[in-house]
Amino acid sequence: MLLVFVTAFVQQSVVVVPRGLRQKRLATEWFEGPEKTLEVCFTPGVGDPQGCRALKADALGSILAEARCEILSMRSNAHLDAYVLSESSLFVYPHKVVIKTCGRTTLLRCLRRLLELATFTHLGLRLEWVGYSRKNYAFPDAQPSPHTSFHEELAYLKAHSHIHSAAFDGRGYLLGPITGDHWFVYVSDQCERPGVERTINVMMFDLDDAVRRLFYLGDGESSGPATGDDMTARSGLGTVLGHPEHIDAHAFSPCGYSMNALDDLFYTTVHVTPQAECSYASFETNTPLDNYDALVNRVLEVFRPGRAVVTLFADAHPSADCTTFDAPQIDVNGLGTYQRADFSSLHVEADCVCMMANYALSPDIQELLRPAADRLSNNNTDEHPSLLTKKYSRRRRTPHHNNLPVSAACSSPH
Repeated sequence: MLLVFVTAFVQQSVVVVPRGLRQKRLATEWFEGPEKTLEVCFTPGVGDPQGCRALKADALGSILAEARCEILSMRSNAHLDAYVLSESSLFVYPHKVVIKTCGRTTLLRCLRRLLELATFTHLGLRLEWVGYSRKNYAFPDAQPSPHTSFHEELAYLKAHSHIHSAAFDGRGYLLGPITGDHWFVYVSDQCERPGVERTINVMMFDLDDAVRRLFYLGDGESSGPATGDDMTARSGLGTVLGHPEHIDAHAFSPCGYSMNALDDLFYTTVHVTPQAECSYASFETNTPLDNYDALVNRVLEVFRPGRAVVTLFADAHPSADCTTFDAPQIDVNGLGTYQRADFSSLHVEADCVCMMANYALSPDIQELLRPAADRLSNNNTDEHPSLLTKKYSRRRRTPHHNNLPVSAACSSPH
């Protein structure tokens, strides 16, 4: 399996929260919106013919309980099952499971239970790929173990390598500037099949006030799917989604929104945290396109964020025809022009490539990026340059915190 990983950072403004004020607010209005994502793939043709879709609701519930979240609703088609969760989404294919959770969830704790049910005791599947990724935290102090830092996350995985070495003995990587928004990736790749999958995720911050208000309950509205459908319509998301087979939207009280859409083999998922102090929205789809420029442009136009992080996973060689991020700027109607600030690239294991590009609205790029460095020192205590020097042999399976790997991409003005 060849993985191309692209990250683009779009910045308009950055709010630096004083550490004392940040700690006071953690338990109230502040919320860690960007999701942690876990993807687990199994070899087709091995084990239960239904694959992971044979897992019943109680089994899935036991997996999600490890992450401290639960199922709210479900939609299915011929290819996959999609679940709206109390904390984001779950997608179950016959030979792939994707779990996205936000806030203070403990996503990595799901992996052991999932493997127990899928490979050891129930379905007889054979693992071939595990991927975990997340953006650096705004509020690492609020995260429970094992998610207080990427170092702890890697240590947790390494400590469980005796259970399933193929899943827990991968490598960790860092993409992007350590002085700004960056991305952590963990990969354990046992796959030898070529693939054509692509997943794009647009993470948006500092949403426009008028957009934020669309995701609050209005007079006479209540939480649930009916108001969720209304939020889909009044926000303009319907124009981005087109006409999928299924749309499963959920409104939360007093605010918040989650939505899954299914169309043939592909899903789209949207999550919105509209509080002014930590406004955030994400738009992710695994619909494969040669070029995502129009989609990214439309998503930014709908949510009108102050800044955004765009990521792309693709099972394709970097010379493939996906031309997203080639242009040095993004012109968004009503927002302006985003100039590319820098570009980074990195090889992940033998067959994975990661790329990252930063964009900013202001022509004074350095001045815009300067607060991101301040935010690192104030907020992101889990990212420390010393991690970049730690190496270990992939074959070593003895847990040892001092041997945890993090490889960094080189960032340069472009």
